[in-house]
Amino acid sequence: MRKLLNTLFVTQPDTYLSLDGDNIVLKKNKEVLGRVPLHNLESVITFGYTGASPALMGYCAEKNISIVFLNQNGKFRARVIGNSRGNVTLRKEQYRISDDEEKSARIASNFIIGKLYNSKWIIERTTRDYPLRVNVDKFKKSSKQITELLKEVRQCLDLDLLRGLEGQAALSYNSVVNDMILQQKENFYFTFRSRRPPLDNVNAMLSFAYTLLANDTTSALETVGLDAYIGFLHRDRPGRASLALDLMEELRGVYADRFVLSLVNKKVMNKNDFVQKENGAILMTEDGRKKFLQAWQKKKQEKITHPFLGDKITWGLVPYAQALLLARYIRGDIDEYPPFLWK
Repeated sequence: MRKLLNTLFVTQPDTYLSLDGDNIVLKKNKEVLGRVPLHNLESVITFGYTGASPALMGYCAEKNISIVFLNQNGKFRARVIGNSRGNVTLRKEQYRISDDEEKSARIASNFIIGKLYNSKWIIERTTRDYPLRVNVDKFKKSSKQITELLKEVRQCLDLDLLRGLEGQAALSYNSVVNDMILQQKENFYFTFRSRRPPLDNVNAMLSFAYTLLANDTTSALETVGLDAYIGFLHRDRPGRASLALDLMEELRGVYADRFVLSLVNKKVMNKNDFVQKENGAILMTEDGRKKFLQAWQKKKQEKITHPFLGDKITWGLVPYAQALLLARYIRGDIDEYPPFLWK
């Protein structure tokens, strides 16, 4: 159980939610795990739920407190709300911003700032932790290039130019990714990003990690009442969760990339976890996917201090914290969307 930005996160599995007066009561096997006053909550988000009492759902609907049900992996199931005036207002403003390229660019630039900042931090941390195992000059050159691009991104309010700057930074960052692979070099290497299909073991893992992260950010956005399919950096395309792709940009490197590198360098994954198809595509085996997912779930339970909020949360709640902050910015509660700047 975790309270964050007037939102109660219930992360314990098999927890039943009920009402007692003006309080929400959390029970597991009839044992009371906690009791929280409802009067200052905006929403309740529960992972892997057993259920919620009709009395609680009716109370929350009347008080305009949403209850969101996710499975244990964070996939969106359903949301119980009363009058939808809050979400309607929020989404209408989201659509207005999306239709205005300059306003979209103001938010998009912060997504890119987060991505570049975190990419730079990953590079700098590698040189700090492994100065005798990597080419420090090469890493410092890449870091310097990203720093210069960060300065340009901060001043940019043109979406096409932002995408170009992000692309340049990605090339600089990708140029040192292979050097971050310190173990099993004969079977794990990164030359360039290949997606459809992935052509090596590392790209196969990156694609899977990005898919999982995109699912998490989509659920997070739906949870706070935003439309995951209407983006600011990624423009509208049928079937694409554009805002989820926007939000995950700042988390790709620091969350997904570092996770994949750790699986290789700690020898959690090995060459036997992959198979090559006739068209050259590399896929994970069933056992490989199982190991990957187990490690991903473990990663989501690791605790960190959120750099903007200052609260201790798990990695798995980071997309939800960012979605909440984005919703608050769109509603006008805060002056600027704060990207996730991890160090």
